[in-house]
Amino acid sequence: MRSFILGTDWGADCDDCVAVRVLCRMVKEGKAKLLGIGINCAKEHAYASMKAFLGQEGIDVPVGIDPRSHETDGWTWTENYQPRLAKLMPQLSNNDAESAVRVYRRAIAEAEGKVEIMEIGFLQVLADFLRSGADDISPKTGYELCREKVEKIWSMAGRWDVDGGREFNIAWTPLSREGATYVIEKCPVPITFLGWEIGDSVITGDNLDHSDYLWQAMADHGYKEGRSSWDPMLVLLAIIGDEKEAGYDVVTGKARVDKETGKNYFRKNKNGKHKYVIKAKPDSYYQNAINEIIK
Repeated sequence: MRSFILGTDWGADCDDCVAVRVLCRMVKEGKAKLLGIGINCAKEHAYASMKAFLGQEGIDVPVGIDPRSHETDGWTWTENYQPRLAKLMPQLSNNDAESAVRVYRRAIAEAEGKVEIMEIGFLQVLADFLRSGADDISPKTGYELCREKVEKIWSMAGRWDVDGGREFNIAWTPLSREGATYVIEKCPVPITFLGWEIGDSVITGDNLDHSDYLWQAMADHGYKEGRSSWDPMLVLLAIIGDEKEAGYDVVTGKARVDKETGKNYFRKNKNGKHKYVIKAKPDSYYQNAINEIIK
Protein backbone atom coordinates (compact mmCIF):
# COMPACT_ATOMS: atom_id res chain seq x y z
CA MET A 1 0.00 0.00 0.00
CA ARG A 2 1.32 3.45 -0.94
CA SER A 3 1.94 5.95 1.85
CA PHE A 4 1.08 9.67 1.78
CA ILE A 5 1.52 12.93 3.63
CA LEU A 6 -1.04 15.68 3.04
CA GLY A 7 -0.25 19.39 3.09
CA THR A 8 -3.29 21.69 3.15
CA ASP A 9 -4.21 25.35 3.55
CA TRP A 10 -7.07 24.12 5.73
CA GLY A 11 -9.57 26.93 6.16
CA ALA A 12 -8.69 28.98 3.10
CA ASP A 13 -11.46 27.25 1.13
CA CYS A 14 -13.88 24.40 1.68
CA ASP A 15 -12.60 22.21 -1.16
CA ASP A 16 -9.92 21.19 1.35
CA CYS A 17 -12.72 19.62 3.42
CA VAL A 18 -13.94 17.65 0.42
CA ALA A 19 -10.35 16.58 -0.29
CA VAL A 20 -9.82 15.37 3.27
CA ARG A 21 -13.08 13.39 3.07
CA VAL A 22 -11.89 11.76 -0.16
CA LEU A 23 -8.54 10.90 1.42
CA CYS A 24 -10.08 9.52 4.60
CA ARG A 25 -12.49 7.34 2.67
CA MET A 26 -9.66 5.95 0.56
CA VAL A 27 -7.62 5.23 3.68
CA LYS A 28 -10.52 3.37 5.28
CA GLU A 29 -10.98 1.33 2.10
CA GLY A 30 -7.34 0.28 2.24
CA LYS A 31 -6.37 2.16 -0.93
CA ALA A 32 -3.85 4.47 0.76
CA LYS A 33 -1.96 4.90 4.02
CA LEU A 34 -1.94 8.38 5.58
CA LEU A 35 1.16 9.16 7.67
CA GLY A 36 0.38 12.72 8.69
CA ILE A 37 -1.03 16.12 7.77
CA GLY A 38 0.65 19.52 7.69
CA ILE A 39 -1.55 22.64 7.81
CA ASN A 40 0.22 25.45 5.97
CA CYS A 41 -1.76 28.34 7.41
CA ALA A 42 -2.39 29.32 11.00
CA LYS A 43 -5.98 30.18 11.76
CA GLU A 44 -6.97 30.20 15.42
CA HIS A 45 -8.92 26.93 15.31
CA ALA A 46 -6.89 25.15 12.64
CA TYR A 47 -5.61 22.25 14.75
CA ALA A 48 -8.80 21.59 16.72
CA SER A 49 -11.01 21.74 13.64
CA MET A 50 -8.79 19.39 11.64
CA LYS A 51 -8.57 16.87 14.48
CA ALA A 52 -12.34 17.09 14.91
CA PHE A 53 -12.94 16.52 11.20
CA LEU A 54 -10.58 13.55 11.18
CA GLY A 55 -12.26 12.21 14.31
CA GLN A 56 -15.64 12.30 12.60
CA GLU A 57 -14.05 10.39 9.72
CA GLY A 58 -12.58 7.80 12.07
CA ILE A 59 -8.96 8.71 11.26
CA ASP A 60 -6.21 9.45 13.78
CA VAL A 61 -2.91 10.72 12.38
CA PRO A 62 -0.35 13.34 13.45
CA VAL A 63 -1.28 16.90 12.46
CA GLY A 64 1.26 19.73 12.41
CA ILE A 65 0.93 23.43 11.73
CA ASP A 66 3.02 26.12 10.09
CA PRO A 67 2.75 28.70 12.88
CA ARG A 68 3.29 31.65 10.56
CA SER A 69 0.14 33.66 9.82
CA HIS A 70 -0.49 35.52 6.59
CA GLU A 71 -2.19 38.45 8.31
CA THR A 72 1.07 40.38 8.15
CA ASP A 73 0.89 40.16 4.36
CA GLY A 74 -2.24 42.29 4.32
CA TRP A 75 -4.87 39.56 4.34
CA THR A 76 -6.77 38.61 7.49
CA TRP A 77 -7.96 35.01 7.53
CA THR A 78 -11.65 34.46 8.16
CA GLU A 79 -12.62 31.44 10.22
CA ASN A 80 -15.72 30.19 8.38
CA TYR A 81 -16.14 26.45 9.08
CA GLN A 82 -13.39 26.01 11.66
CA PRO A 83 -15.13 27.31 14.85
CA ARG A 84 -18.10 24.95 14.49
CA LEU A 85 -15.80 21.95 14.00
CA ALA A 86 -13.48 23.05 16.81
CA LYS A 87 -16.36 22.93 19.29
CA LEU A 88 -16.19 19.14 18.95
CA MET A 89 -12.71 19.23 20.51
CA PRO A 90 -12.68 22.32 22.74
CA GLN A 91 -9.74 20.99 24.72
CA LEU A 92 -7.38 21.46 21.76
CA SER A 93 -5.62 24.57 20.48
CA ASN A 94 -2.88 25.33 17.98
CA ASN A 95 -0.44 25.27 20.89
CA ASP A 96 -0.97 21.52 21.12
CA ALA A 97 0.31 20.95 17.58
CA GLU A 98 3.93 20.42 16.64
CA SER A 99 5.35 22.08 13.57
CA ALA A 100 4.30 20.77 10.18
CA VAL A 101 7.97 20.38 9.24
CA ARG A 102 8.50 17.95 12.13
CA VAL A 103 5.45 15.96 11.04
CA TYR A 104 6.94 15.70 7.55
CA ARG A 105 10.40 14.77 8.84
CA ARG A 106 9.15 12.10 11.24
CA ALA A 107 6.70 10.54 8.80
CA ILE A 108 9.31 10.30 6.07
CA ALA A 109 12.21 9.23 8.27
CA GLU A 110 10.21 6.48 9.98
CA ALA A 111 8.38 5.18 6.90
CA GLU A 112 9.34 1.64 5.92
CA GLY A 113 9.27 2.43 2.22
CA LYS A 114 8.77 5.35 -0.12
CA VAL A 115 6.39 8.21 0.68
CA GLU A 116 4.38 10.46 -1.63
CA ILE A 117 3.34 13.98 -0.72
CA MET A 118 0.05 15.60 -1.66
CA GLU A 119 0.14 19.41 -1.43
CA ILE A 120 -3.23 21.15 -1.78
CA GLY A 121 -2.19 24.47 -0.28
CA PHE A 122 0.78 26.77 -0.01
CA LEU A 123 4.21 25.27 -0.62
CA GLN A 124 6.22 26.95 2.13
CA VAL A 125 6.08 23.96 4.50
CA LEU A 126 7.51 21.70 1.83
CA ALA A 127 10.20 24.32 1.17
CA ASP A 128 11.03 24.49 4.88
CA PHE A 129 11.15 20.70 5.04
CA LEU A 130 13.66 20.63 2.17
CA ARG A 131 15.77 23.25 3.96
CA SER A 132 15.57 21.54 7.35
CA GLY A 133 18.72 20.26 8.99
CA ALA A 134 19.58 17.23 11.09
CA ASP A 135 17.68 16.97 14.37
CA ASP A 136 16.51 14.48 16.98
CA ILE A 137 14.28 12.82 14.39
CA SER A 138 16.96 12.11 11.78
CA PRO A 139 20.64 12.93 11.17
CA LYS A 140 19.72 13.67 7.56
CA THR A 141 18.67 16.98 6.07
CA GLY A 142 15.24 17.42 4.62
CA TYR A 143 16.71 17.45 1.13
CA GLU A 144 18.42 14.11 1.80
CA LEU A 145 15.25 12.59 3.23
CA CYS A 146 13.28 13.78 0.22
CA ARG A 147 15.82 12.49 -2.29
CA GLU A 148 16.07 9.10 -0.61
CA LYS A 149 12.52 8.39 0.58
CA VAL A 150 10.02 10.55 -1.31
CA GLU A 151 8.74 8.94 -4.49
CA LYS A 152 6.79 11.87 -5.89
CA ILE A 153 4.97 15.10 -5.08
CA TRP A 154 1.44 15.84 -6.26
CA SER A 155 0.58 19.53 -6.07
CA MET A 156 -2.61 21.49 -6.63
CA ALA A 157 -0.88 24.70 -7.67
CA GLY A 158 -0.40 26.97 -10.65
CA ARG A 159 -2.35 27.85 -13.74
CA TRP A 160 -0.91 26.08 -16.76
CA ASP A 161 -3.38 26.81 -19.57
CA VAL A 162 -1.71 30.18 -20.19
CA ASP A 163 1.95 31.15 -20.10
CA GLY A 164 2.46 33.35 -17.08
CA GLY A 165 -0.61 32.08 -15.27
CA ARG A 166 -1.19 33.26 -11.71
CA GLU A 167 -2.88 31.08 -9.10
CA PHE A 168 -3.69 31.41 -5.39
CA ASN A 169 -1.58 28.61 -3.88
CA ILE A 170 1.57 29.92 -5.54
CA ALA A 171 0.98 33.65 -5.89
CA TRP A 172 -1.03 34.84 -2.90
CA THR A 173 1.67 36.10 -0.51
CA PRO A 174 5.42 36.68 -0.50
CA LEU A 175 5.69 33.58 1.70
CA SER A 176 3.78 31.37 -0.73
CA ARG A 177 5.67 32.77 -3.73
CA GLU A 178 9.05 32.16 -2.13
CA GLY A 179 8.05 28.67 -1.02
CA ALA A 180 6.79 27.68 -4.46
CA THR A 181 9.85 29.09 -6.17
CA TYR A 182 12.17 27.16 -3.86
CA VAL A 183 10.31 23.86 -4.21
CA ILE A 184 10.09 24.05 -7.98
CA GLU A 185 13.77 24.95 -8.30
CA LYS A 186 15.25 22.66 -5.64
CA CYS A 187 13.01 19.64 -5.10
CA PRO A 188 14.92 16.50 -6.19
CA VAL A 189 11.88 14.35 -7.01
CA PRO A 190 9.20 14.53 -9.73
CA ILE A 191 6.21 16.84 -9.28
CA THR A 192 2.84 16.59 -11.02
CA PHE A 193 0.75 19.76 -10.92
CA LEU A 194 -3.02 20.00 -11.17
CA GLY A 195 -3.76 23.62 -12.02
CA TRP A 196 -6.59 26.03 -11.31
CA GLU A 197 -8.02 25.52 -14.79
CA ILE A 198 -8.62 21.82 -14.09
CA GLY A 199 -10.87 22.01 -11.05
CA ASP A 200 -12.66 25.33 -11.46
CA SER A 201 -15.61 24.00 -13.48
CA VAL A 202 -15.93 20.66 -11.69
CA ILE A 203 -18.47 21.16 -8.88
CA THR A 204 -18.69 18.57 -6.11
CA GLY A 205 -20.41 18.29 -2.75
CA ASP A 206 -23.78 19.19 -4.27
CA ASN A 207 -25.03 15.67 -3.52
CA LEU A 208 -24.49 15.75 0.25
CA ASP A 209 -27.22 15.35 2.82
CA HIS A 210 -27.68 18.54 4.81
CA SER A 211 -27.14 16.60 8.03
CA ASP A 212 -23.59 15.76 6.90
CA TYR A 213 -20.91 17.77 8.72
CA LEU A 214 -19.05 18.09 5.40
CA TRP A 215 -22.07 19.84 3.91
CA GLN A 216 -22.24 22.06 7.01
CA ALA A 217 -18.58 23.03 6.58
CA MET A 218 -19.23 23.91 2.94
CA ALA A 219 -22.32 25.89 3.92
CA ASP A 220 -20.35 27.75 6.60
CA HIS A 221 -17.90 28.73 3.88
CA GLY A 222 -20.72 29.96 1.64
CA TYR A 223 -21.05 27.02 -0.77
CA LYS A 224 -24.29 25.20 0.00
CA GLU A 225 -24.65 24.06 -3.62
CA GLY A 226 -21.16 22.57 -4.02
CA ARG A 227 -17.70 23.94 -4.69
CA SER A 228 -15.02 23.83 -7.37
CA SER A 229 -12.96 20.68 -6.98
CA TRP A 230 -9.30 21.66 -7.20
CA ASP A 231 -8.20 19.86 -4.03
CA PRO A 232 -10.30 16.68 -4.17
CA MET A 233 -9.30 16.17 -7.80
CA LEU A 234 -5.63 16.37 -6.80
CA VAL A 235 -6.09 13.92 -3.94
CA LEU A 236 -7.95 11.41 -6.10
CA LEU A 237 -5.33 11.77 -8.86
CA ALA A 238 -2.55 11.08 -6.35
CA ILE A 239 -4.28 8.04 -4.88
CA ILE A 240 -4.89 6.55 -8.32
CA GLY A 241 -1.22 7.26 -8.91
CA ASP A 242 -1.25 7.37 -12.70
CA GLU A 243 -2.29 10.47 -14.63
CA LYS A 244 -3.63 8.59 -17.64
CA GLU A 245 -5.58 6.11 -15.54
CA ALA A 246 -7.09 9.00 -13.58
CA GLY A 247 -8.41 10.59 -16.77
CA TYR A 248 -5.75 13.13 -17.71
CA ASP A 249 -3.28 13.87 -20.46
CA VAL A 250 0.08 15.21 -19.32
CA VAL A 251 2.60 17.79 -20.45
CA THR A 252 6.18 17.09 -19.35
CA GLY A 253 8.95 19.62 -18.86
CA LYS A 254 10.27 22.21 -16.40
CA ALA A 255 8.12 24.55 -14.34
CA ARG A 256 9.25 27.98 -13.17
CA VAL A 257 7.80 30.65 -10.85
CA ASP A 258 8.59 34.35 -10.83
CA LYS A 259 9.13 34.95 -7.11
CA GLU A 260 8.13 38.60 -7.34
CA THR A 261 4.87 38.25 -9.27
CA GLY A 262 3.88 34.65 -8.55
CA LYS A 263 3.34 33.96 -12.23
CA ASN A 264 4.13 30.43 -13.34
CA TYR A 265 5.73 29.29 -16.59
CA PHE A 266 6.43 25.93 -18.22
CA ARG A 267 9.00 24.79 -20.77
CA LYS A 268 8.21 21.49 -22.47
CA ASN A 269 10.92 18.85 -22.29
CA LYS A 270 10.26 15.12 -22.55
CA ASN A 271 13.02 14.50 -20.00
CA GLY A 272 11.76 17.05 -17.49
CA LYS A 273 10.80 16.08 -13.92
CA HIS A 274 7.69 18.26 -13.85
CA LYS A 275 4.27 17.56 -15.33
CA TYR A 276 0.94 19.30 -15.46
CA VAL A 277 -2.33 17.58 -16.28
CA ILE A 278 -5.01 18.34 -18.86
CA LYS A 279 -8.50 16.90 -18.57
CA ALA A 280 -9.11 14.07 -21.04
CA LYS A 281 -12.69 13.50 -19.86
CA PRO A 282 -15.80 15.70 -19.47
CA ASP A 283 -16.29 17.47 -16.14
CA SER A 284 -19.03 15.02 -15.20
CA TYR A 285 -16.49 12.19 -15.15
CA TYR A 286 -14.49 13.76 -12.31
CA GLN A 287 -17.55 15.14 -10.56
CA ASN A 288 -19.26 11.76 -10.43
CA ALA A 289 -16.11 10.00 -9.21
CA ILE A 290 -15.67 12.41 -6.30
CA ASN A 291 -19.34 12.64 -5.37
CA GLU A 292 -19.58 8.86 -5.28
CA ILE A 293 -16.72 8.74 -2.75
CA ILE A 294 -17.90 11.51 -0.44
CA LYS A 295 -21.63 10.79 -0.22
